[in-house]
Amino acid sequence: MIFAATTPLISGQNDQGYIHDLLRQYGASEFVARTVQFIVVRPLEILVIIVVAWLASRLGARVAKRTLRSLSNRTRLESVSPRASLRIETIGALVASLWRALVWIIAGLTILGVLGINLTPILAGATVIGAALGFGAQSMVRDFLSGFFIIAEDQYGVGDAIAVGDTRGTVEEVNLRVTRLRAVDGTVWYLPNGEIRRVGNSSIQWSRALVDIVVPYGTDVDRATAVIADEGTAVASDPAWSSMCLGPPEVWGLNSMDHESITIRLVVRTTTSQKDTVARAMRGRITARLQREGIVTTGADG
Repeated sequence: MIFAATTPLISGQNDQGYIHDLLRQYGASEFVARTVQFIVVRPLEILVIIVVAWLASRLGARVAKRTLRSLSNRTRLESVSPRASLRIETIGALVASLWRALVWIIAGLTILGVLGINLTPILAGATVIGAALGFGAQSMVRDFLSGFFIIAEDQYGVGDAIAVGDTRGTVEEVNLRVTRLRAVDGTVWYLPNGEIRRVGNSSIQWSRALVDIVVPYGTDVDRATAVIADEGTAVASDPAWSSMCLGPPEVWGLNSMDHESITIRLVVRTTTSQKDTVARAMRGRITARLQREGIVTTGADG
């Protein structure tokens, strides 16, 4: 009799929870059963959600930082760039913050659901808005993702001399969306990171000054090469330039020729910021030395 009387009640109230159904079986009123269910069970559910979110946020932040450190190690830039480790820490903190924000947003929505608030209109509106923003901001998202990897891998930074396509200059600013580059003539270029497909950085570890000496066709190449090598070594040994040169100059010999001229190339490894300065000094001193030796030059490039 009791089972028959209580079975319909339990089956009809299954959506209220186990505590509610148990209290109703033992004769508690609907108001008391609902109140106890709300006061006891829902706070426990909310507490569990908060604890899980806290653990997920901490674990995810650690995983993000370790992943970025691993990425930096694979690029082998941390050992050659003093700013690489600092950048990795900065990017790791940013990713960790975004992960924590995402976890707590999800936890907040879950808690609202536990409290009985209908989330369907909120989620529907957020989905529509997110889809519209995502479709309209594809290029911006691409810029941010590219900028993230540029900074995380330390491909270049402020003060580096880089070449992007036909544009060359010194980096004045780099952020997640755009890179600001000042060319030699003073022009400032703004390059969206998503459009940078290939970049050359001449400011990592060392650089190389290329000096091409052009002499008339028919010049004694061996004699000209010997004079160029001797004067290049003298410049590299000069106290005014020795600190900028990271090794002795090398004459690579005949680089090109045509029916009017011959080009002889000399190279020297330099510090990254002094490549052009050393090249100008080499060109001037070598040209003057060749003229004193009676060897006419038609130009010098490098």
